[in-house]
Amino acid sequence: MTTTVRPDVRRNSSPYLYGQEARMVARVLESGQFGHTDVTEEFERRVAGFLGVPDAVAVASGTAALHTALLAAKVGPGDEVIVPSMTFCATVQTILAVGATPRFVDIDPATLCVTDQLVMEAVSDSTAAVIPVLFGGRAVSLASIHDELAERTITIVEDAAHAFGSLDGTCRVGATGALTCFSFGPIKNLTCGQGGMVIPRTPEEADTIRRLRLLGVAQSQSERANTTTYRVDTFGLRYQLSGINAAIGLAQLDQFGTTEGTRRRLWRTYQQALAPLDGVTLVDVDIDRAVPHLCQVRVPHRDQVFAYLRARDIGVGVHYPPNHLQPAFAAWRRALPATEQAGAEILSLPFHQYLTEADIGVVVSALGQALKSAGGA
Repeated sequence: MTTTVRPDVRRNSSPYLYGQEARMVARVLESGQFGHTDVTEEFERRVAGFLGVPDAVAVASGTAALHTALLAAKVGPGDEVIVPSMTFCATVQTILAVGATPRFVDIDPATLCVTDQLVMEAVSDSTAAVIPVLFGGRAVSLASIHDELAERTITIVEDAAHAFGSLDGTCRVGATGALTCFSFGPIKNLTCGQGGMVIPRTPEEADTIRRLRLLGVAQSQSERANTTTYRVDTFGLRYQLSGINAAIGLAQLDQFGTTEGTRRRLWRTYQQALAPLDGVTLVDVDIDRAVPHLCQVRVPHRDQVFAYLRARDIGVGVHYPPNHLQPAFAAWRRALPATEQAGAEILSLPFHQYLTEADIGVVVSALGQALKSAGGA
């Protein structure tokens, strides 16, 4: 089928590069030090300063961030972890990786996020942690139940993979006291190519996560260079963030003010353009506080609409199929009506910084045509 849409409209998401990334990476390559280096540590300091927190620990991915955070919180076999089914499967896989079991909970249909009430209804004597997923970039506040969870020694581990830079009240996500995990994967609002970050709550937690990411080795790389041995005193994994990836992150962080402004502007352009379409509901990300990662709508006849748009080279996607309906997690399946309805209706529109306002007009016009076609099928 012949199409007239620009190539950028065909992509659902895309990393956005400012140009400095290649120069930063070249410096690391020229140094001959490709692994965890002082560039990684500079990135940690810069992220901590940006968020207004004492420390930040860089790891190899968002999945590694969640995995090490759960390990640092001493979540393991016999424990339950409350988690929304509406998230990427990596969130659930990290629960299984520490030997715990997921307790799936439903979502607020307007935001696709958990609420404090839904969390408390799921708490049991086996609950060791709660993973609120900051879906699409929207902060999830569990402040009203924070004290009760703390009394039960239940750890809040924020999955903020979508939410770097977003605000929770007046603070950036990561600065509100939770054990927070970010992803800096290829299409995130801030990318390292691949990478992640854990925001620890205490110096002891930071030290634990640093050892976990380095195979349990107690000494830093510079300390090991001046001795004939090293000490392994805990379980660990190879989860360090390389200096190459950290260099990309540093360049991205320098431009993050532009990133957040652009993404908010594009989301608002969609909001205005979608308003006249009947039957379309825009998922609320709290745009005044969020740095949006997705632009999602709920539509009738979603599968037909999806097929119509993809056939016309419009890069729509679905984020995400509910996890409690996945074969790998069938043992923990339970009825989650709001999640199941959302799973049948959500559609992610093309959303990345290469889009223009004209591109958004093309997408929304095609969506209107798709709805008419599906409604008459």
